[in-house]
Amino acid sequence: MTIENKSIVGRALAGLVDTGDVDTLASFLSEDFTHHRSDSTTSTRAQWLAAVRAALGPTAGMQVDILHLLADGDHVVVHSRRRLPDPGPEIVVVDVLRIADGLIAEVWEVIEPAGHAAANTAWWDVAVDARG
Repeated sequence: MTIENKSIVGRALAGLVDTGDVDTLASFLSEDFTHHRSDSTTSTRAQWLAAVRAALGPTAGMQVDILHLLADGDHVVVHSRRRLPDPGPEIVVVDVLRIADGLIAEVWEVIEPAGHAAANTAWWDVAVDARG
């Protein structure tokens, strides 16, 4: 099951990343698919696919490097680094996908600009320094 779930996610991403084919991506999503963002917003299948289609123009030529593709049971984790062709920000993205009945049922997405990583871990550094 784990290998099959990684394959489902890999094929869905390849269609989108390699060719911008949103319809191929859509074919891997369940009808009740939900997309979750770290700010607690969610979107339906139709809303998320519309957002993906709208983003294709501004993100044309984006380089996507998948650093890790891990699976455990019905969950697959994708850790990627993404760069626009111009001097735009580099981002690091972690997606956690839940697979149900051979389709992607949910995605939780965390996006962080790579240049902000040090500022976003300042709380951790303070806690570690306090323990001495």
